[in-house]
Amino acid sequence: MALRLALSMLAIQASIGALNDHADRARDAAEKPRKPIPSGLASPADAVALAVASGIAGLALSLASGVATMLVISAGLALGYVYDVWLSRGPWSWLPLALALPVVPIHAWLGSTGAIPDGFVALVPATVIAGAGLALANGLVDLERDARSDRAGAVVRLGSARAWWLHAAFLMPAGLLAVFLAPVPGPGVPGGLGATMPLELLGALRTWAMTGGIIAAAVGSAALRARRPALRERGWELEAVGVAGIGLGWLAGIAASAGSS
Repeated sequence: MALRLALSMLAIQASIGALNDHADRARDAAEKPRKPIPSGLASPADAVALAVASGIAGLALSLASGVATMLVISAGLALGYVYDVWLSRGPWSWLPLALALPVVPIHAWLGSTGAIPDGFVALVPATVIAGAGLALANGLVDLERDARSDRAGAVVRLGSARAWWLHAAFLMPAGLLAVFLAPVPGPGVPGGLGATMPLELLGALRTWAMTGGIIAAAVGSAALRARRPALRERGWELEAVGVAGIGLGWLAGIAASAGSS
């Protein structure tokens, strides 16, 4: 089941990425000529076909876990398409990622258990805030390219310094919310979700995933101050890994708390 849900999310991401390549093909021809469409490895029609096929595959894989799970991933797919086609070049380019980030853990949890635990509600605002920060971080990576093109997104309008501080103002409270509000497992007899993994292991995963996530996000945030776009890109990737680590730690805490109750 976990593999199927992961493949579903991968297919959805492939669909969004393919449509993005199609929408940005003219810009990529000038700025990123090695990408598949400008380099001739794929045609615009190929990108559309891949977007449709992988989108259908992702929805079908999610449907096997129920209609509710498919509807959740459909919302993520729609937000990705909205970004690709309409919002990627404007001041609201950060919004789709901010709204879509909570879809990932909700899809995984709902698809694997059939329900969303009570402790999950507090994670949603933290992921929305973190998504906004990550979107601004992604804009910092492409700042020079976007400034030379018609892509006057939020980061171009704000400028590098203000955009960095604003992204940090989003990520820092999101990380603090996640760390301090994450469920802490208590003593008890394993049951429910905790029956599939020892409570001690879940507790250790919670601690180490959150610690590693905070460190990765901090290092990535520092790298985003660099002048070199390649180094800023590594910073964005580290921040994304860090946010994922914090989210994994939160999920481990929920699972352990459910198992100890």
